[in-house]
Amino acid sequence: MKKIINDPKNVVDEMVSGLVGAYPDYVKQVPETLVVTRSDEYDQVALVSGGGSGHEPSHAGFVGDGMLSAAVCGHVFTSPTPDQIYEAIKATNKGKGTLMIVKNYSGDVMNFDMAKDLAAMDDIEVDSVLVDDDIAVEDSTFTQGRRGVAGTVLVHKILGGLAREGKTVSELASYGKDLVNDIKTVGIALSGATVPEVGKPGFVLADDEMEFGVGIHGEPGYRREKIKPSYDIAKEIISKLKAEFNWQAGEKYGLFVNGMGATPLMELFIYFNDAKKILSEEGIEITFSKVGNYMTSLEMAGASITMIKLDEERLRLLNEPVHTIAW
Repeated sequence: MKKIINDPKNVVDEMVSGLVGAYPDYVKQVPETLVVTRSDEYDQVALVSGGGSGHEPSHAGFVGDGMLSAAVCGHVFTSPTPDQIYEAIKATNKGKGTLMIVKNYSGDVMNFDMAKDLAAMDDIEVDSVLVDDDIAVEDSTFTQGRRGVAGTVLVHKILGGLAREGKTVSELASYGKDLVNDIKTVGIALSGATVPEVGKPGFVLADDEMEFGVGIHGEPGYRREKIKPSYDIAKEIISKLKAEFNWQAGEKYGLFVNGMGATPLMELFIYFNDAKKILSEEGIEITFSKVGNYMTSLEMAGASITMIKLDEERLRLLNEPVHTIAW
């Protein structure tokens, strides 16, 4: 294992310290926690998200004006504890309630729900939106139902914009549940990721192998095979997305190509270019695009394609400026 770290046990503490030290105009740390909050003043429903670390810049990189109020950083690939989530809720409470954006993993769902119960004892209104955008597999490691992956970032962006405009907790929760239904993702991997305290990759692929449908914690996908050209990979992934959306020519979508951590932008742009060509042949109009590393898996090589069905309001919210580290 080669990593630029000190003690594997301290990677998350030191990462959070470095993050807030590097970007004090954006974020600050709640003392004695692994909670990162906005460093500016605001008056709105608080948006709280988080999960295991190792997916940076998710989620702390999306804390700021127009997106999240707080991110809770669990240990690597491990859900944050209910008390840490509760601290995030308290630290960002402006008297207007909290919306939690939760990826669909058993530990996250349970711990965020427990934090909601703790907040209720303080009379803080809390609701949640569960993100399950990964269509690759129905049930997987740590998951009942579909996994929450890169589409979560788009949920942060759109709901963050609505929260800034003054929407209530119930309005945001209702909107978010409809939104999640129109966001779908499939990922591919070329190599595994190494959790620092484990010291070896979670799975190993041969030099000429790839895996379709792998999860952001290295959960199994739906098929391994010999590596294909970018266009052929994109063709298969787009066919999966088409089957889910059942789209018609002329419909408008956003196309988001997300890197898993180790894949160069050069390759991500090639992958995006191929996906866009295929969608154009389908008669699909791409009105929003994003390419880069947003929901990673440590040093995993690979990428995911997320598509979101767009209307004028969603497009407007995706394009609005925000003050965050990573968007």
